[in-house]
Amino acid sequence: MSEHQTTLITGARILGGEPADLLLRDGVIAGVGQGLDDTGATILDAAGLVVLPGLVDLHTHLREPGREDAETVLTGTQAAAMGGFTAVHAMANTEPVADTAGVVEQVWRLGREAGYADVRPVGAVTVGLAGQRLAELGAMADSAAGVRVFSDDGHCVSDAVLMRRALEYVKAFDGVVAQHAQEPRLTEGAQMNESVLSGQLGLRGWPCVAEEAIIARDILLAAHVGSRLHICHLSTQGSVEIVRLAKQRGLPVTAEVTPHHLLLTEDLVASYDARYKVNPPLRSADDVAAVRAGLADGTIDIVATDHAPHPVEDKECEWDAAAFGMLGLETAISVVQHTMVDTGLLNWAGVAERMSSAPARIGRCDTGDDAQGRPLAVGEPANVVLVDPSASRTVDSTASASLSRNNPYEGMKLPGGVVATFLRGRPTVSDGALV
Repeated sequence: MSEHQTTLITGARILGGEPADLLLRDGVIAGVGQGLDDTGATILDAAGLVVLPGLVDLHTHLREPGREDAETVLTGTQAAAMGGFTAVHAMANTEPVADTAGVVEQVWRLGREAGYADVRPVGAVTVGLAGQRLAELGAMADSAAGVRVFSDDGHCVSDAVLMRRALEYVKAFDGVVAQHAQEPRLTEGAQMNESVLSGQLGLRGWPCVAEEAIIARDILLAAHVGSRLHICHLSTQGSVEIVRLAKQRGLPVTAEVTPHHLLLTEDLVASYDARYKVNPPLRSADDVAAVRAGLADGTIDIVATDHAPHPVEDKECEWDAAAFGMLGLETAISVVQHTMVDTGLLNWAGVAERMSSAPARIGRCDTGDDAQGRPLAVGEPANVVLVDPSASRTVDSTASASLSRNNPYEGMKLPGGVVATFLRGRPTVSDGALV
């Protein structure tokens, strides 16, 4: 890990706009403008590069404690830095589950020790993710980790009474419940999107309504309680429409889409390659078009990776036995450029809003000494990523910083790439490599 240094970034296109210089000093942005100079600063020629605020992921699985064979906080945050992220929210489905102040503080401290990205633990909604009784929400909120996002991700809080209580509880400290929207009775044994293709492949179908029914119910509950609700990994056309209607009514709901649901479709499942097995499943081309449109018009607030590492033996096996999940941190910005920027659906300022500012606001990590998602302005924390939009690369999972190799983009040619990442002015990635 590099020591603190003063860096002068020259000629970068701020949010894709006109070229300008940025001076990073003492952990903050000390200057923004033309022709900046600083004797002794390390000069980084960024001509042709786009500079964005450090990316913030609201949905990351770091696996530690308990599944260090798949990922650790160190390797996961190294992968995050390689993808341009300066903060990640670590999901609670660890072993033991992050359902107490002690476990979330352990994850938070591991992140601080690693130093590649801020780690904001997500607390479990229910004890052991079992959906029976609420976890220690208040204690986790009051802990050193300062938890504000709570989720049983991987499991739906399917009990409406329990979900209502969770929404009521977190309202007291401005928390948010992030729901994994999956009606369990409608998805028992489900393996892929329910469609003509699932019938042809002989795989039990996962209907869109299983997601949509929970989203509709929880929006009504959040409206009744007056509390914040966040929808994890929205994946269907119907879900987009439900959230759009809720926002038109001014209800306190936000939603995320993953990079893989912006690009990949259920057709890939025909290969029976378990890299494409994910929860929620890859959907139809119409669903992909709908979530892209929803992200473009603001119905979907953010892109979140749902980075889900697994050891080789959990993926290189029969489809039915394989684990759900895909890697996502290192390729996220490239997939978003490919699906949203290069198609004209978003500009780079829109990417910054959906991958930095908005996730930081939702996760309540946009204020304080360790603020993330802040503007690229003088006095703001120097959390910065430089992207080369003209570059391209063929994805090679063996080159990943992650311990796992379940990358669904293996062998695909994707545009763009992260050249440098700075966490409060300290380089974590330089010339596309970890520092």
